[in-house]
Amino acid sequence: MAGTVPPAQPPPGPRLGPLQGPRPWRRRLNPLRRPTDRFQARIGLGLLLAVLVVAPVAGVVVAELAHRHYADTARHQTLTRHETSATLTEDVPRHPEPGSDEARLARYPAEVRLTTADGRTATTRAEVPPGLSAGSQVRIWVTADGEASEPPLTREQVRSRSMGCALLAAVGTVLTGAAAHAVTCHVVRRRNLAAWERAWAETAPRWTTSG
Repeated sequence: MAGTVPPAQPPPGPRLGPLQGPRPWRRRLNPLRRPTDRFQARIGLGLLLAVLVVAPVAGVVVAELAHRHYADTARHQTLTRHETSATLTEDVPRHPEPGSDEARLARYPAEVRLTTADGRTATTRAEVPPGLSAGSQVRIWVTADGEASEPPLTREQVRSRSMGCALLAAVGTVLTGAAAHAVTCHVVRRRNLAAWERAWAETAPRWTTSG
C-alpha cells in the first residue's frame, strides 16, 4: 500500500574484516576432552617435531663419523696389505654351472703357497676362482705375515657404508620417537582407566537401588 511505513530494521552490525570472520580451523572446545588427552596430543606433536629435527642431524653426524672411521680403516689396510702371486697346492672344485655369470663371481677356499715380503715361504688359505688345478698361479691379497685377506676398502665402499650408517641412525631416531610415543600413550591410557574406575566407584552406588 502506498504510504505504508516499513517496519523498523535492526541497525547493521559492524563489517568484519577478512581476519575477523569465523575461522574453521580454530579448535572447538570439547567438553569430553580430558586434560590427559590434551597432554597426549602435545606430547605427540612435540615428539614429531623432535624427530623431524633430530633425524636429519643424526644422519649427517653419523655419516661424518662413519666416513672418518672407514676412511682410516681403508688407509690402514692399504699400508698393511698388498697383492701378490701365489701358487695353488691343490685342485679347486669346478662350479656346477661353468661359464655362467655365477661361476665367474664364485670363489672357493683353497690352500696356496707364496713368498712373503721378508723372503719366507708361507702357506695360507685364500678365496680363488673355481676349476683351477694345483700349480696354477693366482693373485691374492695378503697381510705382512703372509695371511690371505680382503683387498682394502675402496672409495665406493667407504661411501656406501657411511651412507648405510647414516640411514640406520635416521631410522633409529624415528623408531625411538615412535617407541616414546607408544610408551606415553600406554601410560596415559592406564591413568585414564584408573581415573575412570575411581569415578565409577563413586558414581555406581548412586545408581544402585535398594531391593
